[in-house]
Amino acid sequence: MKNITFAGGCFWGIEEYFSRIDGVLSTTVGYVNGHKKEPTYEEVCSGRTGHAEAVSLDFNPDIVSLKDLLKAYWAIIDPTVLNRQGPDRGTQYRTGIYYKDPLDLPVIKESLNQEQLDYVDPIVTEVLPLDYYYDAEGYHQDYLKKNPGGYCHIKLD
Repeated sequence: MKNITFAGGCFWGIEEYFSRIDGVLSTTVGYVNGHKKEPTYEEVCSGRTGHAEAVSLDFNPDIVSLKDLLKAYWAIIDPTVLNRQGPDRGTQYRTGIYYKDPLDLPVIKESLNQEQLDYVDPIVTEVLPLDYYYDAEGYHQDYLKKNPGGYCHIKLD
């Protein structure tokens, strides 16, 4: 099993999107790479904690590769927009790829470089080691499964 964390706007839709991919074993939503330990949703939304809303994925690389997950990720974000996806605005809605395994970095960089060929504007998606991840509150977990009509900035169908 491997792990990767993606930020791409509101975490509800990102989690639902990746949970539907064969080989993704589990997903959790949370707050990544900020400077406050154990932040609340309200604190993250204030923009003062430095965290991004993100989804952490555990996946089986024998079923789905990191390269394929990255391709899926690029398909649902605009990587050239800073601190915004859809109508969601603020540093907590930035795009980012956060890795635990340093061996994943070359795959991520190659994917980003390949994606850049499709854009005139530079990609601003941050690529960083996973420094800190804290699970969001329970009501955010599997939000769109529990609330099928809930808000989502990406097209799931």
